[in-house]
Amino acid sequence: MAPIPKPAGEPHDDPDAYVGLEASGAERLARERGWSTVRSLPPGAIITMEYRSGRLNFEVRAGRVARAWKG
Repeated sequence: MAPIPKPAGEPHDDPDAYVGLEASGAERLARERGWSTVRSLPPGAIITMEYRSGRLNFEVRAGRVARAWKG
């Protein structure tokens, strides 16, 4: 039987540290810091609410991160 995959961990990183950064630079930095998935969303985007360990979400306005949260 194949082993059960272990979910990706989350880096010890503060999402608020990305607020105000230029979006593409923030995405690059998040990946360098160990986030397995980084997604940039426009304000008011409709998204699913499931929590995914290792994912960092950005709300991007005018090319800059306006809000950041895990999951």
